[in-house]
Amino acid sequence: MPTPPQTTPTTTGFSSVAIPVTQGAAIAAPAGLGATDYVPLFVSGTKVVEQVQYTEPDGTLVTYSGFRPTARHGREGGEDWKDPIDRGPGDYFAFPSFYFQNRTWGLVIRDEVPAGRQKITAYLKPNMGTLIDASFNAFRRVDPGVIEYGWKNNGGYDKNRCTPTENIAEMCKSNPITDYWRFSDDREYLGTTSRPDNKLRIGDKIEMTAGVFLDHDPANLVALIDGGGARDYSLEQLYVVGKGMVPWYGAAPRLDTTPLPDDALLGGQTTVPYNYSEEPHRVFQQSAGNIGIANMQRFVEGRRLFHTSFVDGVHSEHVGVNPVFTAHANQIGARFNEVRCLGCHTLNGRSPAAEVGTPLNKFAVMTAAASTNAGITPDPTYGTNVQQRASATGGTDLSVTIQSFVNSVRTLFGGETVNLQKPVLAFKGPTPAQVSLRQAPQVIGMGLLEAIDEKTILALADSTDSDGDGVRGVPNWSINPETGQRQLGRFGWKAGKATVRHQSSIAFLQDLGVTTPAYRSAVCQQRGGASSECKSSTATPSLSDFEIDRISSYLQLLGVPAQSKYASGYTDGAITPPEREVTAATINAISRGSQLFAQSACTACHVAELKTGANHPFYELRNQTIRPYSDLLLHDMGAELADTLTEGQASPSMWRTQPLWGLGSLKYVQKGTGASDPRAVRYLHDGRARTLVEAIGWHGGEASGSRAKFEALSKADRDAVLVFLESL
Repeated sequence: MPTPPQTTPTTTGFSSVAIPVTQGAAIAAPAGLGATDYVPLFVSGTKVVEQVQYTEPDGTLVTYSGFRPTARHGREGGEDWKDPIDRGPGDYFAFPSFYFQNRTWGLVIRDEVPAGRQKITAYLKPNMGTLIDASFNAFRRVDPGVIEYGWKNNGGYDKNRCTPTENIAEMCKSNPITDYWRFSDDREYLGTTSRPDNKLRIGDKIEMTAGVFLDHDPANLVALIDGGGARDYSLEQLYVVGKGMVPWYGAAPRLDTTPLPDDALLGGQTTVPYNYSEEPHRVFQQSAGNIGIANMQRFVEGRRLFHTSFVDGVHSEHVGVNPVFTAHANQIGARFNEVRCLGCHTLNGRSPAAEVGTPLNKFAVMTAAASTNAGITPDPTYGTNVQQRASATGGTDLSVTIQSFVNSVRTLFGGETVNLQKPVLAFKGPTPAQVSLRQAPQVIGMGLLEAIDEKTILALADSTDSDGDGVRGVPNWSINPETGQRQLGRFGWKAGKATVRHQSSIAFLQDLGVTTPAYRSAVCQQRGGASSECKSSTATPSLSDFEIDRISSYLQLLGVPAQSKYASGYTDGAITPPEREVTAATINAISRGSQLFAQSACTACHVAELKTGANHPFYELRNQTIRPYSDLLLHDMGAELADTLTEGQASPSMWRTQPLWGLGSLKYVQKGTGASDPRAVRYLHDGRARTLVEAIGWHGGEASGSRAKFEALSKADRDAVLVFLESL
């Protein structure tokens, strides 16, 4: 087994080590951007948590690829392809019961083709648990007998499982159709061929998938280690010889596993492949496509916390089957808004749509008695936000609802009208002096945004509008609650938080009333995180350092859906699900819409392409070319979009440029069933916009020029812009 350089933890097991909180030296900030100096999040020489890929001196490429359990296959929907009746989504993107313990594993792939040898070796490595067997499939389309994809393939290598009664050290026989793969007694898969007309070549595509067994009683499939299921399928991944695992889509003739072109990779190599199991509503919950082996275990443990109720410790899925997280039962705050993270972030998406009379406990209602660039004076009743629900029976009702909407109309070229609505809030308790209503945003791509070097973001700032285009862009600055250092803000509607850990910690405090190492007491919510009462607290928090690290890791390692701009190759007679319906007309509209989006100067703020730095602790996030369509800077969006709260450098009318990746998936994610429902989606910070056209209509201030250009387009051109945005 190769030993990767500088790997913490190693993939021989799962380490409990948490990523240390950054404490670096301050460097000078560019002049005119609101700060004299700041501390970078990550510095040169930062060690990776897991070395996911490296090249040995002789050219051998070594890749560590993480896998998790799935209940079914990747190209299997709720019905047969030719069944005209939609029988619901498949079960590939879902997470089976007990997924967070004893059931993640990986492949350590030694690719010797770049070194000039005809050999690829894939070692099966469990993170934990007693893995006794695996059914492994790996094939190339060019191999003899390969006529299908993945688990349906009749050629390539398909090592059928040994029965539990066999000695697991015995060699299992390989598929007689080809000698491309061989299974050996030390659990290695050795790929080699002596066929002169079918040699391994750089760029060859090899699909890999497996099913695994935990040790169990031969009379049933109950795992001996924990009483959960003993048998799972796993992810269907694409390995490209000489490169590594890559995001893929299904091309003709039968959804053949094909690398996605680079221009569709919104999240770089973290991008989630196209889905063929009719589960578009689960696309925001998938791990980064290039995730490592040990990091996959970090991911699933963090996901468990994201789905755990802090009232009773119950997981949101497989209730009555998944183990109860008893350590976190009865930890909900005296006042709170929701009992678990997933309660506000619908399937990792946004807050549910709100209408008149809808309780807003799934939104954040930020409050202040006063606020300036220097800080916030918390509201005397609510503190920093309204916690609308009470743990105690008969507790004070502090609910907030939408009382009404103020309506206005905009007229577009050609006479089309757009009705805009702005919410008016009603408070059961006192009305705060300053307030900001904010919907929960989707949580995809947070690690990638965190991995962008500060210099890359600050280079986009233009506080004096030096080019005269009317667009400025300034950074917000954040004080790290654990170190006291000034850092560049990236997260939140006003970019008030610098790190995923910081954003997670404040959300636990304000929305669940749950304490963390960053905010050890409920007084931090009442008095503010900068208060002496908060800083001096020595209370033991509900979440340990290890656990806030795990939930941060989960959010950092979530993948980003690929841009839906390539047609999939379904077989004749197969029914193409709506989320995969990409026609020639669609492709043309996406291309045209992208050009018009840039011509309307939307990309002045919604910057199309950025590159992450080389210093994030997660290797998966380093040096990735990404397309978030954001600059992460603050822009003055005009009085009509303003709240009444100042947050750092962000005045009431200033907002961070919202990333646009994932826009097209929202109509599935927010609906939550696999069906599409645009009515379930809301846009902008307070969810006032029901459509993308409405959202554009609210763009004032620095964005007024772009709004005017969009509204002056023909109906056909406006529709093309919308098709482009919906492809993201």
